[in-house]
Amino acid sequence: MRKGKGRPFLEVFASALHEDYRFPILEIFAFLYALGTFAFAGFVSMTVSASGESAAYSLTSSVLGMPLFIFIILIFKNIAYGLGSDIEKGIIQTFFSYPLKRRWILSAKLLSALGVALLLFLSIQISALYILAPDMIAPYLDKVLMTYAANLSYPLLLAGIMLLVALILRRGSLALVLGIILYFALAIIANIAYFVAFGIKAPLILQIISVLSPNVVLGLHYNPRGPFMQEPIWTPTFNEVLLYLGASYVIVASLFFIAYFYFSKRFGL
Repeated sequence: MRKGKGRPFLEVFASALHEDYRFPILEIFAFLYALGTFAFAGFVSMTVSASGESAAYSLTSSVLGMPLFIFIILIFKNIAYGLGSDIEKGIIQTFFSYPLKRRWILSAKLLSALGVALLLFLSIQISALYILAPDMIAPYLDKVLMTYAANLSYPLLLAGIMLLVALILRRGSLALVLGIILYFALAIIANIAYFVAFGIKAPLILQIISVLSPNVVLGLHYNPRGPFMQEPIWTPTFNEVLLYLGASYVIVASLFFIAYFYFSKRFGL
């Protein structure tokens, strides 16, 4: 962004913030994040029996359930419905009159819709973990952050898909409905495939799932026995975890790149 373009960018960002986090949306989601994190962390910290980095992973992954689902709801609202509605109502056309390239307009919208939501989620979760189990979390902060990276890959993948759907369909409500259906459909398919993989001893199925959802490969790295506690069918090394994590974010980055390209070159009103 060239010098002199900062003010229009901030104006678009401020407008997006106002729409995405009208009172009391920010306060409600912050409360839900804190409630979910402290409730589950308080219970798991007393029951986890692992030690070292395995304990840090177990504690971190255990408190992600409800807060991560809340995070997905927030980014669906902001991207699929919020941005989609701006396009549907023609509000986005107002920003095209600003002395900004389209990619910066989209960046301002995503910084509000996704960046602020992500910052809120991570800051509350990591702060809660430090408060409840500092001796368990502090020495293994890198593993904690890797656990978050692995679990956030799938929501970011959905966010990229929703962004493309919203841009192409130009209807916020329809994009939101399709996003919800896609989320539950993929979750059901992935869970069935996960159990089937252990049932028929097919590590290839787990490897395919891990490309889109690297929290699977990370979980198997620390607990290769899977849901039935039988003999492991795939014991990923740490380097394999990094490989699948990197591959998943390449896919996520590709989706956002396509969205930026479409918005900058092909999107018209």
